Amino acid sequence: MIELRHFHTLIALAETGNLSKAARRVHLSQPAASHQIRAVESHYGVEVFERKSDPLRLTAAGRLLVELAYDVSKRVRDGERDLARIAQGQAGRLRIAVECHSCFDWLMPSMDAFREHWPQVEMDLVSGFHADPVGLLNENRADLVIVSHTQKREGVVFHPLFGYEMLAILGKHHPLTRKPYLTAKDFKNETLVTYPIPDDRLDLVREVLIPAKVDPVRRKTELTVAILQLVASGQGVAALPGWTIQPYLDKKYVVGKQIGKSGLQSRLYTATTLEGAKLAYMEEFLRIMREISFATLQGIEGL
Repeated sequence: MIELRHFHTLIALAETGNLSKAARRVHLSQPAASHQIRAVESHYGVEVFERKSDPLRLTAAGRLLVELAYDVSKRVRDGERDLARIAQGQAGRLRIAVECHSCFDWLMPSMDAFREHWPQVEMDLVSGFHADPVGLLNENRADLVIVSHTQKREGVVFHPLFGYEMLAILGKHHPLTRKPYLTAKDFKNETLVTYPIPDDRLDLVREVLIPAKVDPVRRKTELTVAILQLVASGQGVAALPGWTIQPYLDKKYVVGKQIGKSGLQSRLYTATTLEGAKLAYMEEFLRIMREISFATLQGIEGL
């Protein structure tokens, strides 16, 4: 029997173009995702994708099944939304605090898409920098917080968004651009340009520099474009998510370098209260954020 989960895996396969990435997107092992695809093929007596194609190519039947999967998934979501409105009401409040200062490119479209279906849910952004953003939930000053790492907190639940690589950002003529990747010691005599947030919320500092006892001179600014301008003009170096600065890399405005031989891998989560997580409109907003981020950002992976 074909179930909705099979369609979700088909959609993930079509959007990622890779079986292992599709498996991560739907929180399955690769063998389990492969088994679901084979179950669909067995049920309909067709092949979903060409086995020896690289990159992955859907067959004609596969494309038809993906269209069906999108249609079925949308109809189910719409029905569940309508039922939730009947059960829980249509009105509510969604105050969002953002630790990730480069998230707005996909957060704002997510908010716009959400308003189309939940116009009576009041949405707002909690402004300013917060030493303890997750604490805003317990203080009833926010309903959802976007953070870069989890911390055990009573009454709070974390929802994974996506994983990504953090890149070192250099000016085009910086001597370090000649290196294949950067290590902690490469930052020692540099000015590190960062957002004005504590060290334990800066992945480069927390994961790479502090363990190596490297503490470079700092310069802080609130805006991503300001960080990039300072780096481009030779006034410092930075570390930013690859998906944030990809347009600037494409235009050769700055240079991105891997941090460490294996790269510096980071993650994004949303945090809500346990009660908030049960709200139908919260569940839908979490889904919309994941959907839009995967549709618009390069180089991110499911958690």
